[in-house]
Amino acid sequence: MQSIEKQIEKSIKSKPKGTLVLPDDYVSYGTSKAIQKSLERLADKQVIVRVAQGIYVRPKISKLIGALVPSAEEVAEAIAKRDRIRTVPTGSYALNALGLSTQVPMNIVLLTDGSPREIRVGKRKIKFKKTTPKNLLAKGKISRLVIQALKEIGNGKVTAEEEKKIIELLKKEEVKDLKHDITLAPVWVQKIMMKAISDGKK
Repeated sequence: MQSIEKQIEKSIKSKPKGTLVLPDDYVSYGTSKAIQKSLERLADKQVIVRVAQGIYVRPKISKLIGALVPSAEEVAEAIAKRDRIRTVPTGSYALNALGLSTQVPMNIVLLTDGSPREIRVGKRKIKFKKTTPKNLLAKGKISRLVIQALKEIGNGKVTAEEEKKIIELLKKEEVKDLKHDITLAPVWVQKIMMKAISDGKK
């Protein structure tokens, strides 16, 4: 019978480099304490690298800078996938994702239907904020970001340049998704989003 550590190591090595490793992946291997200890030892042996509390990665190795760790965005995505939760970027993170702000936010705030929590990745923080199901119903990848970004800018504070950029982005969205998502937005946001359709989108 292989030790828990050996079993976990074998499993990790069978995965592609860059794969995130979470204690929950190995619940069938033993107690949570034994799994945690094994992962800590594998991190000491540099089989994996710890990127946040209870989150590790099988690192990709660069000849120039050594182990490459995933970004906070990748960690947030992996957690959402693992926990089967829906998330929507909000605030300055949504603005940055749309290219409306060049500032990379130190804190990533995600609205979620999962449990609220905060995770630190290096110097950055990922905050999962519990929200109502309505905020997570948007289908379009661009339009869901637009709704949150406009809310962050605020009613009456959107510049002509920002509005133009948003309309151009929305024109790339699937029309049926855009029409669906417009109904979920506050009225002042709807007015801006509608321009992407009336500007010649059939």
